[in-house]
Amino acid sequence: MKDYQAVLFDFDGVLVDSEPVHFACWQEILAPYRITLDWDYYEQNCIGVSDRAMIATLVPLANPSVEFDEIYAQYPRKKALFRDRMLAQPAIYEPTMELVRSLDGYKRAVVTSSGRTEVEPILDKLGLLPHLDATVFGGDVERLKPAPDPYLRAASLLGITRALVVEDSEAGIASGQAAGFDVVRITHARDVAQLVRDALRKT
Repeated sequence: MKDYQAVLFDFDGVLVDSEPVHFACWQEILAPYRITLDWDYYEQNCIGVSDRAMIATLVPLANPSVEFDEIYAQYPRKKALFRDRMLAQPAIYEPTMELVRSLDGYKRAVVTSSGRTEVEPILDKLGLLPHLDATVFGGDVERLKPAPDPYLRAASLLGITRALVVEDSEAGIASGQAAGFDVVRITHARDVAQLVRDALRKT
């Protein structure tokens, strides 16, 4: 039975085309440590995982060597940098905005591994918070994606058992599937509205 009760959106790379912004912020943060972060490496290893896990994979690339804690100490600066750039120019497609606003009959939630202070101000500026029935941020669960915990928490908050998950990363897709939900795989944020509407029409 695919009579969905809710649509659960990832944030980065789904609701907003933010991965290029994250990438640029990390490049700036890592430059003093002579860590060269190219897009191919970032796309394959850094999207959809926690920032702590990402930093752990990057530490061995530093020259000269650096301790994990030294780079992790820069994480608050990176989050602030990202938030400021996104607030100045939110990277969202209008069809996606319209989709979230118009999903009457479905409960809606954002489920992200990013922190509340990083994401909530952006959702607020975009005017999307009033259209969401729940939000799940990285600090709200013990285990992040690819564990099912974030999507299971969203289902619990919404009081639903059947949801369509919208994800772009392997970790996010694995998380949604492990929670027992159907997943729409996004390859580019500009396609979100069309792919979600197509999936809902099939139910």
